[in-house]
This record gives sequence, structure tokens and C-alpha cells, in this order.
Amino acid sequence: MFDLAGQVALVTGSSRGIGLASARALGKQGATVILNGRNAVAVEEAVGLLREEGIAAHVAIFDVADVEGAKRVVDAKVAELGAIDILFANAGVQYRAPLFSVPQSEFERIVFTNLTAQWALGRHLAAGMASRGHGRIIFTGSITAILGRRDITAYVAAKSALHGVTRQWAAEFADSGVTVNAVAPGYIRTELTEALWHDEAFNAWLVERVPQKRWGSPEDIASAVVFLAARESGFVTGQILAVDGGTTSVL
Repeated sequence: MFDLAGQVALVTGSSRGIGLASARALGKQGATVILNGRNAVAVEEAVGLLREEGIAAHVAIFDVADVEGAKRVVDAKVAELGAIDILFANAGVQYRAPLFSVPQSEFERIVFTNLTAQWALGRHLAAGMASRGHGRIIFTGSITAILGRRDITAYVAAKSALHGVTRQWAAEFADSGVTVNAVAPGYIRTELTEALWHDEAFNAWLVERVPQKRWGSPEDIASAVVFLAARESGFVTGQILAVDGGTTSVL
């Protein structure tokens, strides 16, 4: 079950956290994985870790917000490793500020990176997947696009639209062998949320709010990514899979 041998997976934003855990999980199931990030040193270190674990891992340095640059690097990797079968579009950015304090330029930057850039790279790879009759596209959505949260207006707007893209692309590719889904992480313990781990008030709120009364781990998301990447999930498309300990299921 869930054997990915012979397949190539690109995971954007994968030098740490959810992206790295997902690349590791895909690699453990036999996929050749391409790790991406803007920081070459961080990506190369992550690739080195996975290679030590026996995973076929490769480096792709690009910024997803540089759409044409990203396409060039990805095309070079396709020429080197073969067609990309799985895209986990995980890279993203955040900007936290009250609504009336958000410059329009920051709103546009966050929406471009979290939505337009994902759309562009996904569409670029989807063409080849559709022509071959098989592919898996997985976006990182957010539970904040399901329930909403203050002070992240651009992020919620972008992720809400990305959920819409997931459903619309599922319809576009329904008869092509390509599935399109999104994972919507809840509160996941990563380097990016470290400040919140150490915030006693926030942790007390989280334990009260999350039915499972705990933080999620990057591995919790990685397991969902493997499922959505596998051939066995071929009848699952257009879905937003919340991996959140039940947070979006209860009041």
C-alpha cells in the first residue's frame, strides 16, 4: 500500500517543518524527492539528512514568487530526473497585522506568493501530468480559510482562494488521471510557531480549543500528504483535508 517507487515528487518549502517531514515521508515510500527553498545552505543540509536515511533526495533552489525562475529550475530537474508525478505545493508566507494596518503592497505580496505563484507552478506541472494520464497535486491550505482568524487578512484571502482552486482544478482534471487536493493544517508545532509553544496563555487556549488537546506535528501532515499522493487515493479529488485534531469540527 502507498508504494511510490519510481515516482518523482517536488515539495516546495521543504528545508524544514511540514515540507521536510513530507519529503521524508514520500521518500520513505520510495519516491525520489526534490526539496526546495530559497536558502541553498538550508536546503542542502535537509537533502543531506534525507540521503543519510537512504532517501533519493535532490536540491532545487528557487523562490516560488519568482514564477519564471521557478519554472526554469523545475524544468531542469525534469530533464535530470524525469517527469514530476507529485507536487506538494507547500511554500508560503505570512504577514500578521490588524486589517487597517496592512499596506496594500503587503496584501498583494502575500496573495501573490500564496495563491498566484502556486497556481502558476501547479499549472506548469499539471500539463505534463495530464498528458501522461497520472499526477497528484497537493496544496497546503489552512484551517483559517475554513473558520477565519483576525490579523491575517491577506493570508486568509489567499488560502480561501487556493481552496477554491483545488475544487476547480479537480473539475478541470477529473478525466485526466490527475487528482488535486489540499491539506489544511491546524496548529502544528514547527520552527515557525516556536514563539507560541512558549506562550503559556496561548498553550492554555490551544488545549481548551483543540479537541485532541495537543499541538499537531509535521508528521501528522506528512501522513496525509502520502495518502493524497498515492495511487490508492485516486478517487479522492477536490477535497480540503483538515488535519487539525478536530478543531474545525466543533464549536
